[in-house]
Amino acid sequence: MNYEKIKTLGDLKNSDYQSKDIKTELRDNLIAKMQKGEKVFDHVIGYDNTVIPDIQRAILARHNINLLGLRGQAKTSIARAMTLLLDEYIPVVEGSELNDDPLEPVSRYARDLIEEKGDKTPVSWMHRSERYTEKLATPDVTIADLIGDIDPIKAANQKLSYNDERVIHFGLVPKANRGIFVINEIPDLQARIQVALFNILQEGDIQIRGFKLRLNLDLQFVFTANPEDYTNRGSIITPLKDRIQSQIITHYPKSIDISKQITHQEARILPDQEKKVYVAPILQDMLEMIAFEARESEFIDQKSGVSARLSISAYEDLIGSAERRTIINREKKTTARIGDFIGVIPAITGKVELVYEGEQEGAIGVAHKLINRVIRKVFPQYFPDPEMIKRRKEESPYAEIIKWFSNNDLVLDSDLKDKKFHEKLVSVPGLKELVKKYHPKADATEQFLFMELILHGLAEYSLISKNIDEEGMSFKDMMNSMFSFDDDDFNGDL
Repeated sequence: MNYEKIKTLGDLKNSDYQSKDIKTELRDNLIAKMQKGEKVFDHVIGYDNTVIPDIQRAILARHNINLLGLRGQAKTSIARAMTLLLDEYIPVVEGSELNDDPLEPVSRYARDLIEEKGDKTPVSWMHRSERYTEKLATPDVTIADLIGDIDPIKAANQKLSYNDERVIHFGLVPKANRGIFVINEIPDLQARIQVALFNILQEGDIQIRGFKLRLNLDLQFVFTANPEDYTNRGSIITPLKDRIQSQIITHYPKSIDISKQITHQEARILPDQEKKVYVAPILQDMLEMIAFEARESEFIDQKSGVSARLSISAYEDLIGSAERRTIINREKKTTARIGDFIGVIPAITGKVELVYEGEQEGAIGVAHKLINRVIRKVFPQYFPDPEMIKRRKEESPYAEIIKWFSNNDLVLDSDLKDKKFHEKLVSVPGLKELVKKYHPKADATEQFLFMELILHGLAEYSLISKNIDEEGMSFKDMMNSMFSFDDDDFNGDL
């Protein structure tokens, strides 16, 4: 259709345009895309066999939708993607506040204009990107904000009676007519405000201050909510829930690979950073595992959830930590290290809600525990499990390394140049040989990463000790660490 040539109601009547309500529009476009094998929500990863089929069913059924799930589960992202199922352009009566369909006007303004100008009524075209309205539900939202109210200033200026519908100032919902209206965190909306949505959802009309006004609004509603047992601020009242035809449960990524895809898609990494910092696949996996560990941790409130944003922010921080080292040392490139995980702690502490036990540990302490648990799980995947060696009473492949630490310490500062960092790792007897034995095909970069992993792994299995301070970390003998004290520990008393 040539939109530029259709400028009046008469032009529209003479074209092949046919009016349809938004739910039919979404349905027809979804069917067309499915028949062509096209994906609508292709940027939403991990929902192909769960959430997306449910959304498709709801759209085909012409339902309003409630997306129920913990934070960071792409609920808003899904709602925004629904605009891709709208027609690219739709005609509206020019100047209409309610985006009136010229062939089926609902507002007083549009009806009066069409009655006055007839087929010469000006028509404009509205792009689908303008047909999306989003409102975050907060306790201070009023009925006037959502539905509308009488505007006494308009009544005075235009010398209109309060009984004249032209004195109404419309809220967000009527102004979103013929579009997608999203209310995020619907349980936070006061119960009396939720009641105001009943008529819109059931009959498609609105009532304002007792006006005998019936506006047949055409809307696709999408609500998002956390599970009601999590938020103490409110809940979706039962009559409203009953009027939302489809409730779709979202979830977190079910595998490390899917989680990794989401992180790489959403992380804001600059091209310069990608050139400077190499993050090995094993570190990428470990980074995602932190979120998986957090979702099972006894220190973290599982009803609150652990957002996918934790992994995204942690990945950005990991890159930033390594990049900072290149800037300080004036190096062009570097490889991210396990030691750089200290730099992702701020991304963890801000993304989790602690239970009482977690509060006792402290946010930073919980973050360290999560990282340590990941190291402990990953280590046996690449090297012999120290506990299994002990149970079987086998000769330990780590004996030479552990023995060296009985008389030596290894300090790995956070800002060590790559060359110096590698020299320190090589200085530990048996470390490089162990990597070559179990990973003979590893390249130079992987070798040093595996050497560092061995040190962290041995520390997690209590075969050597690891101490972290402001400058970095140090590894030493376990027994010496246990029986070494500062002078302040005694204060002269026995």
